[in-house]
Amino acid sequence: MRILVVEDEVDLAHTLRTGLTAEGYSVDLAHDGRQGLWMARTSEYALVVLDLMLPGLNGYKVCAQLRREGNATPILVLTAKDGDWDQAEALDTGADDYLAKPFSYMVLVARLRALARRSPATAPPVLAVGDLSLDVAGRVCRRGGVRVDLTPREFAVLELLARRAGQAVPKGDLLYHAWPDEAYDPNLVEARVSSLRRKVDTAFRRQSLQTVRGTGYRLVDDRERE
Repeated sequence: MRILVVEDEVDLAHTLRTGLTAEGYSVDLAHDGRQGLWMARTSEYALVVLDLMLPGLNGYKVCAQLRREGNATPILVLTAKDGDWDQAEALDTGADDYLAKPFSYMVLVARLRALARRSPATAPPVLAVGDLSLDVAGRVCRRGGVRVDLTPREFAVLELLARRAGQAVPKGDLLYHAWPDEAYDPNLVEARVSSLRRKVDTAFRRQSLQTVRGTGYRLVDDRERE
């Protein structure tokens, strides 16, 4: 079972990875909120352990953004903020459990097991826009059943466009979604969209990825043009 630990205390993060690995988990680490958000978006995890006081983007915002995007991965908040209001805000934001520091390692592992048991065994989400489909968990793109190889950044851009199919998505939103650590250069988006067009449109003689002048881009079902 794969777990993402988002914790800026490096020593604690590595201690958690060592302990959880011994319990049989596969553990990835992120040390700031933006990195954690990116990893949670672009990889499949069974559980996320999330600190609240993180540099770059705090844990409340990471949790809220994942829930807004439909990411239902169970989240256990592990933090030094132990007030009633802190706990209530974290749970209301979308966290599934809350454990205050200092904590019992035995209790942490037990709570992770409980979250894993409660997690619904549902099929991974597949986003479809016309005959273009994205297996979000497997990170697989297909056009008309034909697999299209995308880089992680390309997949992230196309995923957000697919989640907002038919809508004009600003370049800033795409930049923040795919490059949370570098959200300042719109040229990054333009280059990836150009590459995406070659792979998912030009190669199939399609025109589903549209430019919205002055705003950004839109993904549509263009089969009615045929």
